[in-house]
Amino acid sequence: MNNDKKIGKILLSTIVATTLVIGGSFAASAANVSKSKIQDHKTTPAGKYQPTMDSVGGGKQIKTEGSPELSAAEYKTATKIYFERCAGCHGVLRKGATGKPLTTKITQEHGYEYLRDFITYGSPGGMPNWGADGGLTKSEIDIMARYLLNEPSSPPEWGMAEMKGSWKVIVPVEKRPTKKMNRLDLENLFSVTLRDAGQIALIDGASKEIVEIIDTGYAVHISRISASGRYLFVIGRDGRINLIDLWMEHPNNVAEIKIGMEARSVETSKYHGYEDKYAIAGAYWPPQFVIMDGATLEPKKIVSTRGNTVDTQEYHPEPRVAAIVSSHYKPEFLVNVKETGKVLMVDYSDLENLKITTINAERFLHDGGFDSTGRYFMDAANARDTIVVIDTKESKLVAKVKVSTTPHPGRGANLMHPKYGPVWVTSHLGDEMISLIGTDPVNYPQHAWKVVQELEGQGGGSLFVKTHPKSTNLWVDSPLNPDGAIASSIAVFDVNNLDKEYEVLPIGEWSGISEGVKRVVQGEYNKEGTEIWFSVWNGAKQTSAIVVVNDKTRKLVKVIKDKRLVTPTGKFNVRNTKDDVY
Repeated sequence: MNNDKKIGKILLSTIVATTLVIGGSFAASAANVSKSKIQDHKTTPAGKYQPTMDSVGGGKQIKTEGSPELSAAEYKTATKIYFERCAGCHGVLRKGATGKPLTTKITQEHGYEYLRDFITYGSPGGMPNWGADGGLTKSEIDIMARYLLNEPSSPPEWGMAEMKGSWKVIVPVEKRPTKKMNRLDLENLFSVTLRDAGQIALIDGASKEIVEIIDTGYAVHISRISASGRYLFVIGRDGRINLIDLWMEHPNNVAEIKIGMEARSVETSKYHGYEDKYAIAGAYWPPQFVIMDGATLEPKKIVSTRGNTVDTQEYHPEPRVAAIVSSHYKPEFLVNVKETGKVLMVDYSDLENLKITTINAERFLHDGGFDSTGRYFMDAANARDTIVVIDTKESKLVAKVKVSTTPHPGRGANLMHPKYGPVWVTSHLGDEMISLIGTDPVNYPQHAWKVVQELEGQGGGSLFVKTHPKSTNLWVDSPLNPDGAIASSIAVFDVNNLDKEYEVLPIGEWSGISEGVKRVVQGEYNKEGTEIWFSVWNGAKQTSAIVVVNDKTRKLVKVIKDKRLVTPTGKFNVRNTKDDVY
């Protein structure tokens, strides 16, 4: 590793872990960064998280002695801004999460002027420059600086009454089609998040044409497919779930519900005999999950995730629900509880006598996916640089595997290593390393649950790795890397010769877009595994695109451009998502 990469690794390991969604590094060292350097920082699309919070009214103002006062109107404004733009990283109660804590003990040490300038100019470490970028007015920044010097109030809860009040069945089950009414190849359909538009695009995998644009919640985080392949579930960061019937002549929403004020995860029941029966969603606030009817989204059971951490056994008031996966071995959902470090194996066979197996895993659980057999859940505790392995057949913790800095696998990637057998792969936000973990305890027991090889990629800031059972390629993105050339390109490795230097494909350049950073994010295969799609992600007022690449030749197939493709990010092929192919 050369000196430049060593320096980059050190920098990224300290800053990128706090910048996944909207930034949030509140490092004291930022005070030493010159204003000119701070102004050079350009807020990325990932820094523009502005969900709709139609139910956040804020709690009662808690005045802190010696701190500046806010009027009732100012406090309402500050509360709304904080929930919409800050809570995702710093936590609703400002105790820290992906971003650093913003407790009054910390904010008062820095004082009003520091807070005002930091909010205005941001930092190269990922804190958005809300003032310089125009995201907040001078008046709003003044209000926010004063707000942070006072104790936070608890936001309102969101229980069964609120959920049922938001629940809508747009098309009753009995009025829906009894057979597929369109000619779409549903297994090769892509659900594409149009982040800042509050929509998804359905794109046909063969023609590459947009089939439908469907209104959803704000900044859809993921799409999930029912076991039958009929229903598409999408969840916005504002907690709104949309249920879309793909059998309709023109696929569209048939039900919706708001399960909280901020959310990330939704999943459906996949175990034999329970296909399409239930759906589950987890909220960031309030910290809870809800099990719903799979055909109507009617809320059935809400479970709070508040509790004690797995390490110090301290009570945590805000343990958010991150990734959720559906077991193939039992009628269970696996629910990641981020701050407490618990994985809840929720048995949905009897909701009235709900059984939950709690696995003490590791704190700051985020995302992950299954190994190639579908038995072992490979779960990233990103702030602890650890992959937790859970056996879904035996319902137990198998291993904790130390990896590099801040793993962010998405679902990860499964491939057959020429030397170590089946491995699961993760890249990292915090550095350029790509970790390969052995996953076969039967035929390769000496390599199981160990990092068997580390590859050196382009740099940190990676969000997703991708391969396919029919592919000999491993694709690694780096959309949050501060180097624009790296952020707009893809590294691809030869699975049959992983010691070989990776090839860099200039996806952003291929898109033909001249403006913006052109961040390239999240490869997704078509159903045959012959093509891989990448989003070229620009700001809402800039041109974005989807670039399709031939997996075998690594050559450009097509650039999908359309004025309706506003900030395309995640892409979810129906077959691959339904069958956990990655």
